[in-house]
Amino acid sequence: MGTISCVSNFIFLSKNSISPSSQPFFKKPIPIFQSFNFSSSSLQVSASSTSGKAMVGENDLLIVGPGVLGRLVAEKWREEHPGCQIYGQTVTTDHHNELILLGINPFFKETKTDQKFPYVIFCAPPSKTPDYAGDIRLAALSWNGEGSFVFTSSSAPYDCNDNGPCDEDTPTVPIGRSPRTDTLLKAEKVVLEFDGCVVRLAGLYKMDRGAHFYWLHKGTVDARPDHILNLIHYEDAASLSVTILKKKLRGRIFLGCDNHPLSRQEVMDLVDKSGKFDKKFQGFTGTSDPLGKKLNNSNTRKELGWEPKYPSFAHFLGVSE
Repeated sequence: MGTISCVSNFIFLSKNSISPSSQPFFKKPIPIFQSFNFSSSSLQVSASSTSGKAMVGENDLLIVGPGVLGRLVAEKWREEHPGCQIYGQTVTTDHHNELILLGINPFFKETKTDQKFPYVIFCAPPSKTPDYAGDIRLAALSWNGEGSFVFTSSSAPYDCNDNGPCDEDTPTVPIGRSPRTDTLLKAEKVVLEFDGCVVRLAGLYKMDRGAHFYWLHKGTVDARPDHILNLIHYEDAASLSVTILKKKLRGRIFLGCDNHPLSRQEVMDLVDKSGKFDKKFQGFTGTSDPLGKKLNNSNTRKELGWEPKYPSFAHFLGVSE
């Protein structure tokens, strides 16, 4: 097969654009995107600077939205694929220095490039854009179709609000009922049109991030205490996403949760019992807001051969349930 050549934009990161503490590592400009050629087997990036040539290899990964979850995905992907290149697409340049120090090659969303990647994961939240589905379509166009394209969605679209059971096969909320679920379902539709995979994640958390931490700092929350909440630790969400990427599956929807649903009150009781937090939660005062659902992803676990590192919120906190 012949070779096609094209030229994309450059982003240079000089030593003046990063913090003094990291300058010794970056003595010369670093080209993130250069002219490149691709054949049927690989995509070759030809640098026009002294950095020589780099390859967009068979295990290289593009993360759209390299925030808390995306950075953990990068860490776990690199553990699986030492020597691979990981790129991070962002809507601002505010955190590019941090990403560079983490070994992620950042580039600004508005930078135009025809470069494509074998693995693409979209982790950006809908709050950052007026056209979520459009952004996901652009991300899908950055996938060369060889490895995997994964979108980290939410479990919100499952149509259950009576604290009842819910799994991968539970019907979704009809379009038109909720702007939030409409946004997610339209985004998922784009992913599936491109034959990518969706992983619907429960409430993400770590020690200093998640519903429990927000409620703890609020002190009193106007929400009903018996609403069932579903959780998954950030590390487990990342490992599940990486597992799906590695499987090279097409057009599938998976569910990510720890299979230990808890009421809001139970969550905060565990927080108090753990003794790991300085603040004291005062309580929930709501009585009429909707109930939740009890997620179970046994089918996802069986198919993928995946299990969470933290099987429950109580296990994470080191307390008995």
